[in-house]
Amino acid sequence: MTRYLRLFLTVPILLFTMACSTQQNAPSGMGDPELEAQARAALQQLFDTAPRARDLHDRAKAVLVFPNIFRAGLGVGGQGGRGVLFGPDGKVLGHFRATGVSWGLQAGAQTLSEALFLMSDAAARQPFDSSGWSVGVGPSIVVVDAGAARSMNTTTLQADVYAFIFGQQGLMAGLGVQGQRITRLNL
Repeated sequence: MTRYLRLFLTVPILLFTMACSTQQNAPSGMGDPELEAQARAALQQLFDTAPRARDLHDRAKAVLVFPNIFRAGLGVGGQGGRGVLFGPDGKVLGHFRATGVSWGLQAGAQTLSEALFLMSDAAARQPFDSSGWSVGVGPSIVVVDAGAARSMNTTTLQADVYAFIFGQQGLMAGLGVQGQRITRLNL
């Protein structure tokens, strides 16, 4: 029994460590052209699958795109990925890391993309907070699914942040409580 308990605890910790591990960054001041290209491609994929997302983009103060977030768990889970903050003109404003933990009845692994449309000046400043940004704390966030995106129009936009989760690959099943933290990368 102790062996199974150790396995049950070790696997999620290992998966969390892999999800949150640091990847090699480009030299300081160089940015990360590969990550930026992936983020632009992910944003285009979102526009192709949810055309109303372009309306949000046109009104947003900034868009934070995480093209590849890896998420895995077995009881306890972790997720991690790097992303790019774009200004309304498409200029890169910064690079960020998203990490998270979850717990509950869950099992599996998947990759996904996430786009956060920051609609107000306060929301656009939030990722630059020196202590990082805990998603769910601070500006109000609305997670938009495909069905809600179809009925969305510019007069119904009231929240500070709209989040789209898209491009899921793999299998992650279950119910759990999750938190996400976004911190700035110094590239």
